[in-house]
Amino acid sequence: MSQGVEWGAHCCMLIGWLGSEQAVPTARLAEAFDLPTAYLNKCLQALTRAGILTSTPGARGGFRLARPFDQVTLLDVIVAIEGPDDAFHCSEIRRKGMGAQRPVEDFLQPCGISRAFRQAELNWRKELATQTLADLARQVPSGAPEAARRWYSRATA
Repeated sequence: MSQGVEWGAHCCMLIGWLGSEQAVPTARLAEAFDLPTAYLNKCLQALTRAGILTSTPGARGGFRLARPFDQVTLLDVIVAIEGPDDAFHCSEIRRKGMGAQRPVEDFLQPCGISRAFRQAELNWRKELATQTLADLARQVPSGAPEAARRWYSRATA
């Protein structure tokens, strides 16, 4: 999983804490976490295409949450950044090398390795689909949202 997933989730949290009355520029988000602006912008655009953020162009532009915290899951963020493809891709190496001469019937069912990885991924996705940004917000130290708002207001004043 790329760093963009972590970056995107943190930026969504910060944008949500700052409220919907202001669009947060990419440069400010990059500054908040000491991230490269150009790459972060690609992550934010992916979140916008997925309907997690909205983007306002121009000098006073930036990003806002498109949905409330409780309507954005961690799986939503991952799929927005990484895409919907499975993490594990079986390449059927058992049909190569020493297995190349085996009969086709030996390969009608997925191997145990493929089944195990697929089941683990399904469980992982199911769990992430139950975790929302609101769940994460309830786990942060109580002063974190206010500290973020103070930091942002000082930096934009």
